[in-house]
Amino acid sequence: MTQLKITDDLDALLDVLPLDIRHAVEKADDSENLLEIILDLGRIPTVRFVDRELELRETEVTRAEIDYVDERVGEFDADNRAGIERTLHRISAIRNRRTAVVGLTLRVGRAVYGTVDIIQDMIESGKSVLILGRPGVGKTTLLREAARILAETKRVVIVDTSNEIGGDGDVPHPAVGKARRMQVREPMLQHEVMIEAVENHNPEVIVIDEIGRELEALAARTIAERGVQLIGTAHGQTLDNLLLNPTLSDLVGGIEAVTLSDEEARRRGTQKTVLERRAPPTFDVLIEIQNRDRFSVHLDIMASVDALLRGFPMDPEVRTRDEKGKIQIEKATQAAASRMDAKETKTPRRGRQPASPIETASPSNGPTSTSVPPRFEPIRGAMQTIKIYPHGVARNRLMQAAKRLGVPAVIVKDASDANALVTLKTYYRDRQQTIVDAEHRGMPIYVLRANTVGQMEQFLSDLFNLSQEHFTSSDMDGVKEQTKQAIAAVLNGERWVDLPPGPSLVRRLQHEMARNAELVSHSYGKEPRRHVRIFRE
Repeated sequence: MTQLKITDDLDALLDVLPLDIRHAVEKADDSENLLEIILDLGRIPTVRFVDRELELRETEVTRAEIDYVDERVGEFDADNRAGIERTLHRISAIRNRRTAVVGLTLRVGRAVYGTVDIIQDMIESGKSVLILGRPGVGKTTLLREAARILAETKRVVIVDTSNEIGGDGDVPHPAVGKARRMQVREPMLQHEVMIEAVENHNPEVIVIDEIGRELEALAARTIAERGVQLIGTAHGQTLDNLLLNPTLSDLVGGIEAVTLSDEEARRRGTQKTVLERRAPPTFDVLIEIQNRDRFSVHLDIMASVDALLRGFPMDPEVRTRDEKGKIQIEKATQAAASRMDAKETKTPRRGRQPASPIETASPSNGPTSTSVPPRFEPIRGAMQTIKIYPHGVARNRLMQAAKRLGVPAVIVKDASDANALVTLKTYYRDRQQTIVDAEHRGMPIYVLRANTVGQMEQFLSDLFNLSQEHFTSSDMDGVKEQTKQAIAAVLNGERWVDLPPGPSLVRRLQHEMARNAELVSHSYGKEPRRHVRIFRE
C-alpha cells in the first residue's frame, strides 16, 4: 500500500513567522522534509529538515520577533505548548525564570494516511496495544490513524493531553475521523481524564499518547480491567527499557524479586533470588518502532516478559515495508538457549553491533570503569555446537562465560537433550539421580569446584579445546577489521574496549594498531584467554 501524505496547511504555520524568516524557509524549498523551525532569543534562527539543519539568516532573533510569533499562536498551556486551530502544528515555548518566552520550537504537523497498515490486524483484533519508539519516529501518527480506522466501527475516545493527536482548538482535526476527543487541562491530570472517559462516555476503545507517569500507568490498568481496548504509547524503545523503568514497568506486568526453594533453584540452575513478573500485563501486544518501515512485535507480552526474566528471551515478530509498500512478516521464533540472560541480551538482540554490553569485572591491575564496555566476538574457525546441561550451576553465569569466550555452547533445560553435564563438587559427591542417569548414558560429566565465572570459563576452554586453537593467516583480515572497530569505538567516546582472546601474534598486531591510533593498550589474563584492552590515557 503506497502511503499518501497530507500536509496540514503549511501556510498557517508560516503566517505566524516574521516576514524575512518566512521567506528564508520558502527559499529552502523543501517543505516535504520540513520538521521544525527554531527561534531562540539572541541566536541565529534555524530550520530542521529530515536529513539536515539550515541557518535562515546571519542576524540573531530579537525580542520583538519572539513576541510577534507569541501573539499569533494559541494560548500556551501548562506544558508550554500551543497550536494553531484545526491544524496539527505545534509550537513549544522555552521560558526564563520570570516566565517570559525566550525560545520557540515550531513543529510541522502532518496527517499521514496509510501508515497503520503494517499493524492494522493487531489494532482491529480488539487487543490492547502498546507502542514504543524514540521521539519523532511516528508514534503519534500511528495513534491518529488507528483512532480514525477504529472509529468507523467502534466508539473511540482520544485522551489528547497535548493536542498532538487531534490538533489545537475545540474542533478535532479531520484526520481522527469519527473519534471523539477529550482534552486535558494540565498534563498532571491525564490519569483523571482517562478514568473520566471510561465512566462518562462509554467507549469501546481509548487512545492515549505518552503514558509517562505512575498514576497514568495505574489508570491504564484500571481501564483494561473494565474490558476497554487500549491503544497507547509510552516512553522507551524496547521491552527491555520498559522493564527497567520503575514507573512504567507495570504496563507489562512489573517486576519483583522472588526467593525460590533450594529444589526449585537447583532445577532452574539459578540463584535463590530471581526476578519474576508481578502481575498480568496491562497491554496484550507490544510494538517497538525501529524506524518508519520496520516494526518489532511482541504478540504475547506475558510470554515475552517471562522468557526475558528466565534468561531465554523470545525473538519478536519483525514486520517491514519495502519501497513498493509491500509488507513482509518474519515470524517470531524461540531464541536460542545459549543467549545471555535478560540484561545481557539487549544489544545483541537489537542488532546494534559491534558493541555488546557485557558487564565484566576489570582486572585488578587494569583500569576500572563504571561504564559498560563493548566487547567483540572472537574470530575463529567453525566449532561444533555442544549442548550443556547445568546441574546446580548458575545458568546465567555459564551463559556469560560462553559469551565472553565466544564458544557455541547451548544451555539446555533437560538433561536428556544434552551432550555434556556440568555440576558442582558437592552435588557430584551426593550422587544425585540426575548425575547417576547421565553416567549410565555415558554422558561426559564436568565437575566445578565453585559456582564462579572463572571456573566456568576454564571448563568451557577445556570442552572446546581453546588452548589448542591456532589463528591462520586468513583470520588476520578479520582481526584487523575487529581492531579497527574497537579503536573507532574508543575514539567515539567509549572509555575502554576489550578485544577477544588471541595468540601472541594477534596481540602484537592489536597493540601496534592501537599505538598507530595514538591510544593505549595492555594485555590482561592468562593463556589461553589473554586478551588486549584498548583505552585512552
